[in-house]
Amino acid sequence: MTNGQNRYILAIDGGTQSTKVALFDLVGNEICAHTVKLKPIYLYGDDRAEHPDDDLWDSLKLACQTMFDKFDGDKSDIVGVGLGSIRCCRALIKQDGTLASPVQSWMDLRLSRPYEHDDDTVRYVTTTTGYLTHRLTGEAKDTRSNYVGPWPIDPVTLDWYEDGERFDSFTTPREMLFELVDPSSILGHINAFASEATGIPKGLPVVSTANDKAVEGLGAGLVNDGTVLVTLGTYIASMMVGDENRSDTVNYWSNPGAVPGEFLYESSGIRRGMATVTWIKDLLGEDVTKAAEAKGMTPEAYLNAIASAQTSPGCDGLYTVLHWLARPTHLYERGMIIGFNGTHKGPHMFRSVLEGIAMTMKNHAQAMCDERGVQPTKIIVSGGGSNGDLFMQIFADVFGVPACRNEVNGSASMGAAICTALALGIYKDRSDAINHMVRIRDVFEPVPENVTLYNKINETVYKHLAPQTEALLKASHEIFRA
Repeated sequence: MTNGQNRYILAIDGGTQSTKVALFDLVGNEICAHTVKLKPIYLYGDDRAEHPDDDLWDSLKLACQTMFDKFDGDKSDIVGVGLGSIRCCRALIKQDGTLASPVQSWMDLRLSRPYEHDDDTVRYVTTTTGYLTHRLTGEAKDTRSNYVGPWPIDPVTLDWYEDGERFDSFTTPREMLFELVDPSSILGHINAFASEATGIPKGLPVVSTANDKAVEGLGAGLVNDGTVLVTLGTYIASMMVGDENRSDTVNYWSNPGAVPGEFLYESSGIRRGMATVTWIKDLLGEDVTKAAEAKGMTPEAYLNAIASAQTSPGCDGLYTVLHWLARPTHLYERGMIIGFNGTHKGPHMFRSVLEGIAMTMKNHAQAMCDERGVQPTKIIVSGGGSNGDLFMQIFADVFGVPACRNEVNGSASMGAAICTALALGIYKDRSDAINHMVRIRDVFEPVPENVTLYNKINETVYKHLAPQTEALLKASHEIFRA
């Protein structure tokens, strides 16, 4: 095994709000990266949510081009490309590889139903990873581990159903579906079109990953020892890993993992989770932005600092219920901030949102652990929100276990790099790759008195807020739906 110098992996991490491209060396150091913010999801009608135009591909091109402008190494030292992107989306592709219509976001209610063919220009129906694979390589192949939802796929074998009643119930013609490959295997190679568009050298192997949450789990170094991963994205989830594909669970479900034979266990989550943090930042206005600029800080870092200095655990009874995006089956749900008094100011609202996220995920994760018959031993927190020390300490205190933050806390890009290292035989297995590429940056220990306070708040108040207000929100929903 080499020390990883002068050999690089290009990792693609496509999300709901941004596309990140990063170069890693073979021992997990992030050499160079660039992130391009996506356009806001276009919401219209009663059920539509789309990525405008060709935003996923356009952002990938720009991210690659800008990253290479920063890179002072030799492109010929790049050995492969790991392709990760958002799950639970649907891409309809023409014969020439372009989109027949904008990519349907996971927030689009059409994704809760099988594809209905009503456009003769559509040649393929696939996922975001399938679409980007076709763009990069020209191949009609996709990872079998990114098909979550109403697709004609066998949940055990992860192969397409054979023609027949089970397949026909999904209404997608077989010839419109891509060939499925295992995660951490080669999909194809960068073609001339993609090389010219992105700057990625022609001929490099493009490697399959999995659904974005499984890729995050791998990149965070998640192992089956009671560790819980909390990923802070537009959708916030808590996850564990194992080797059982369970279909009879209540408080979590099994997803395909990022390596063959692995399964990711995922609790319920928070829709538009970190988007709520962005919302509260924007709501507090330009004063926050200007004050942050004056101190040379990002607005999020500034809010973390003033909330640490000006608020205390529990926010003196100010609580946030994170239903900023209702579930398709519970359209009456609404977000709430409840418990204001005259002393509360912007920093209290900010901290209350962070505490609401942590308590919601604690309850979801604990339900998953209880059903699995295990106790959480520590948590890993990934995503941009984990850069805030206040948020990390809140997680440690609410969960009552150490909260870890990795050196590379955008773990989906690291997971894509690990998948590539495995596909190319750089490391022999998952454990070997994690040991070489994933490192903990710091650990936040729970403060006992805060653990006691948050547990009392959660058990006696917070858990009951949504059930106690459900009837009122249903009545309100009926008024405005009429």
